[in-house]
Amino acid sequence: EAPLPARCPSAASEAQVRSELFFGLSRPRGTISEGEFTQFIEQQVTPRFPQGLTLLDGSGRFRDAGGQLVAEASKLLILLYPGSDAEASRKIEQIRDDYRQRFEQQSVLRADSVACVAF
Repeated sequence: EAPLPARCPSAASEAQVRSELFFGLSRPRGTISEGEFTQFIEQQVTPRFPQGLTLLDGSGRFRDAGGQLVAEASKLLILLYPGSDAEASRKIEQIRDDYRQRFEQQSVLRADSVACVAF
């Protein structure tokens, strides 16, 4: 369970966990197509987080295991969920593992923070 602030500044908002996953679109034998990525989201992410998600296109840079600078297209997935959702972190780790295995990735970056949200 992620730590949440004691209270949000607006009475209309509530504290939730914000998890961001950064998916690289390059792989050893080419690029992951838009269709392949969409299918992954539909099969692996949406069923685990049916309440909603946000997906953005990106352009990333990182150093690979050999120390070489790599630039590649990427996708940023943003999930918001209650800190009391004990299963959310496990589901996110399953998504990361599934993506790494399916698309031969070294890693999927995960960043967690707390956000005050209002709907």
